[in-house]
Amino acid sequence: MRIIGGEFGGRRFYPPADKWPTRPTTDFSKEGLFNILQNRIDFEETKFLDLFGGTGNHSYEFISRGCIDVTYVDKFYGCIKFVKALSKELGIEDKLHIVKADVLKFIEQSSVQYDYIFAGPPYPMKELNTIPDRVFRKEMLLPGGLFVLEHNPLHDFKEHPQYEQERNYGTTIFSFFRLTDDLKD
Repeated sequence: MRIIGGEFGGRRFYPPADKWPTRPTTDFSKEGLFNILQNRIDFEETKFLDLFGGTGNHSYEFISRGCIDVTYVDKFYGCIKFVKALSKELGIEDKLHIVKADVLKFIEQSSVQYDYIFAGPPYPMKELNTIPDRVFRKEMLLPGGLFVLEHNPLHDFKEHPQYEQERNYGTTIFSFFRLTDDLKD
């Protein structure tokens, strides 16, 4: 795996493969996503939430591009341990807030709002289709904020009231959501 752009661009990192419960976003699909985001987000001004953070792939990419307020959430101890070690190695501990928690419980207990939220849940997760509703019900996005959910073709969010668009990278799909005016009332 590698960090694509910014200060750490080109840097490779190697999460342990044994019994690793994650499905990291491929470099190909991550590069496609960040090509879109670089035209829509001011990384230096963004407050970012990385749900189901896994290897920390998206968190490192945001920090590498100038983001100084990243919250990473995952419940697997191996992931937390790896992300803590790599954040120390990169010298980014002051920018990366690591939370060991079940993501659905974290959402329910959250009172913080973010400019950008990325969720990369396990594809077979039975609650995957409920994640956008949970995020919007808890009002986790700041005005003008963006929520991106990674999923496979077995899930379709085109009928969701906050759905904006999707980008397809083979079996990886990113659905984009924005807060609509009727939800704010």
